[in-house]
Amino acid sequence: VDRLAAPAQAASAATGIPARFIIGQAALESGWGKREIKNNDGSSTHNVFGIKATSDWTGKTASAVTTEYVNGKPQKVVEKFRAYDSYEDALTDYASVLKSNPRYAPVVEASRDAAGFAHGMQKAGYATDPQYAKKLISIMRHIA
Repeated sequence: VDRLAAPAQAASAATGIPARFIIGQAALESGWGKREIKNNDGSSTHNVFGIKATSDWTGKTASAVTTEYVNGKPQKVVEKFRAYDSYEDALTDYASVLKSNPRYAPVVEASRDAAGFAHGMQKAGYATDPQYAKKLISIMRHIA
């Protein structure tokens, strides 16, 4: 969490989303840093948000097994994720994704409280876990 504080402040300034919400989401997506997505050589991708590499992504990628919920049931699948050179780059891209993707505009507007942010991210389809908002709210309560 400490190593994300400064980049989270920068992402907060860019998006208007409070830094503790950003850090909370990174904590949820990475299992408090214990389940970071790795490159083939075992090094970190710095992708603490689980941002997938969609067809428009031209940067580095890494493939990893992840759990996706299909019709409410968890399934293990291999997905391509974005890879970054640093946590700063990852948080800058996270801010860019939230600002540039129209489906996240309501999230940015509703990010004045933890519940609004969490439910907004779930409704916008950030994750397939039906309990995503509940888990995110719980984590954000532990971050000052």
